[in-house]
Amino acid sequence: MNAPTRAPGPVKAVIFDMDGLLLDTEGIYTEVTQLIADRYGRTFDWSIKQNTIGLGAYELASYIVQALGLPMSPEEFLQVRTPLMNERFPRATAMAGAQALVRHLSAQGIPIAVGTSSSRHYFELKTTLHRDWFALFDAIVTADDPQVGAAKPAPDIFLVAAERLGVKPADCIVFEDSPFGISAAKAAGMYAVAIPDPAMPDEKFHHADLRLLSLEAFDLQGWGLPGYLSPDVGKVAP
Repeated sequence: MNAPTRAPGPVKAVIFDMDGLLLDTEGIYTEVTQLIADRYGRTFDWSIKQNTIGLGAYELASYIVQALGLPMSPEEFLQVRTPLMNERFPRATAMAGAQALVRHLSAQGIPIAVGTSSSRHYFELKTTLHRDWFALFDAIVTADDPQVGAAKPAPDIFLVAAERLGVKPADCIVFEDSPFGISAAKAAGMYAVAIPDPAMPDEKFHHADLRLLSLEAFDLQGWGLPGYLSPDVGKVAP
């Protein structure tokens, strides 16, 4: 866990990435990509995977096609991938502490948003088992939102989220699991907290204000946000 690189908050709004941060979907992406790679005798390992987390769909497909030397275009890769993901995403589970933190912030009247590189279609599939607590978000911004010009690492998604929350970017804190997401948050002028896969090296998150092991480890009051009434509330099962 890293110490903050600048004085924290107080913040007025919280923006969450989704994949690998609120929902455990990264394993699904890995499984599906390896299924495609298997068709051509390729291996999708961590050396490639770590460079794709947080990318928009086309950028991710372009990187994987090139890195694995797949005999297809990025568009063809996405076309092959779609039915495989449509089948698996509705079974996505929540990450540790995600639901508890979202419910707490909503109950305390803190503006909250999702800012994801997923399309609206995939957002709906991924949240199939979690409609109740995702309904608590004040704004949902996906990569294909009409107001979003570019996906992460561009700041567009987070800037649109802040605008819809009615909060200045400088008053927002973003939770992210990817270096690209952290870059997007910092480009938007926001605080950025990294909660990445433990295998990700620290140097990929040098630009984050803070790196934590999980959402459960976040110090709400240290950032000017209301704390849990019970110290154990944030550690309930996801």
